[in-house]
Amino acid sequence: MSDKNIIEIRDLTKIYKNGVDVLAVDGVNLDIKEGEFLAIVGPSGSGKSTLLNMIGLLDTPTSGTIRLKDVDVTKATPDERARFRNKELGFVFQYHHLIPEFSAMENVMIPLLIAGKNKDVARARAQELLDKVNLNDKLNNRPNQLSGGQNQRVAVARALANSPSVVIGDELTGNLDTKTSNLIYELLRELNRKLDQTFILVTHDMHMAEKTDRILRLVDGKIVCELKRQGDGFIESKVCDLGEDNGKIRRV
Repeated sequence: MSDKNIIEIRDLTKIYKNGVDVLAVDGVNLDIKEGEFLAIVGPSGSGKSTLLNMIGLLDTPTSGTIRLKDVDVTKATPDERARFRNKELGFVFQYHHLIPEFSAMENVMIPLLIAGKNKDVARARAQELLDKVNLNDKLNNRPNQLSGGQNQRVAVARALANSPSVVIGDELTGNLDTKTSNLIYELLRELNRKLDQTFILVTHDMHMAEKTDRILRLVDGKIVCELKRQGDGFIESKVCDLGEDNGKIRRV
């Protein structure tokens, strides 16, 4: 992990207007390092997914700024945001969102083709990535011919297709069993270390969060807790209340 920030967030706020104003993210300030493996936790409705969607340029803030690789992406046009997403960001969601009519290979090729790569280059890259996630024997299988964990591994490969600077995961193991969830997280951790890419993961599972470098807890749209890895445990930047999970994290 580098000492250089890849993401700098300042005074980030998101208000949804549904007859009444709903404050989803409330003045968040956050720096994320290059190569960091970060977890964001918190109760339902705390603003985790909203924060992630703004970092991923899928949603726009009401106020505040997000700088990604020294570019203020909050000022980008919709076309610029789309190009930035395709080049710099990879996404893995709870539901893999693979195209059911396409094979594993074709699903991974899609972002490469969108980026302008020719089919031969895209096919070779997709095969390389599917091999990395141990699916080299499933290249031609469609999603309905794969297990939930295998589909999620295809989604991970697709997220890595264009060698993004940042990979974003939103409850990506939420519908998987514990064994498969552990395998997915170990895979992400291995990729993080080998490729030095930044991973930002929203999860409700503290066992999974404990595998990361840093844990942030969001409540009512604010970061109320920060834990940083030190050896086999975590140290607090301030007194932390992780709710009912408070005793599950090893502190040093």
